[in-house]
Amino acid sequence: MDDLPPLRDVIAEHGLSARKALGQNFLLDLNLTAKIARMAGSLHDHDVLEIGPGPGGLTRGLLSEGARRVVAVEKDARCLPALQEIAAAYPGRLEVLNADALDIDPGAHLTPPIRIAANLPYNVGTELLVRWLTPPDWPPFWDSLTLMFQKEVAQRIVAAPGSKAYGRLAILAQWRTDAEIVMELPPQAFSPPPKVHSAVVHLTALAEPRFPADAKTLEMVVAKAFNQRRKMLRAALKGLRPDIEDRLIAAGIAPTDRAEQVDLERFCALSRAMDG
Repeated sequence: MDDLPPLRDVIAEHGLSARKALGQNFLLDLNLTAKIARMAGSLHDHDVLEIGPGPGGLTRGLLSEGARRVVAVEKDARCLPALQEIAAAYPGRLEVLNADALDIDPGAHLTPPIRIAANLPYNVGTELLVRWLTPPDWPPFWDSLTLMFQKEVAQRIVAAPGSKAYGRLAILAQWRTDAEIVMELPPQAFSPPPKVHSAVVHLTALAEPRFPADAKTLEMVVAKAFNQRRKMLRAALKGLRPDIEDRLIAAGIAPTDRAEQVDLERFCALSRAMDG
């Protein structure tokens, strides 16, 4: 991949023991990080945003696979010397921002087209995904997301109606992207090993949402419906409109249905009925 030392040596040299408070679990196999980078698609003409690079395993994969430029956002200042060594090995192609990903707008540091690729810290992964899926305007600033999550979260992103995993995250992801699980990893692939399996999800932004709906209305309806997912929808949504049963029927939904029974197309129809 490059002439830099193995990640175990980098971690030992810089004293980078993973911190649970930061959601850190380091992926040390550079063959795996290169494979994840390839899952992101062609990188040669893209800038890549990476969140939580840690000692830089995926960073090295992205650069070696030809990323035009990588902007890596790392909250843990202990990792900065290791990341600067990578920057020196790939002159002009890596910018490291010592910041919290929840507090920063990386747009000023990136030039389109842009991909996002990250082994996301477990404690902020879902919140970042929801932010990337719900920008004020669509299409978003990114072309694709290639993200590692706990396997349970990954399954929620790609879940189909009728399954236990189906919920708000599936609706938000599948409304505006093509989403698929492209890789699964066991706990022993990481240091320290987490208690759960992990999975990489690749999401490609659609030019337009799959079905017409107002984004804020859809988010409100879906959040309300799944917040009380065991209730029939006429009860779960009764506070939204006095004639909620009529609006459910207009959208092709039986008032006695529960949220997990309703597919994306009918949730979008319900959103339009709520606005209509």
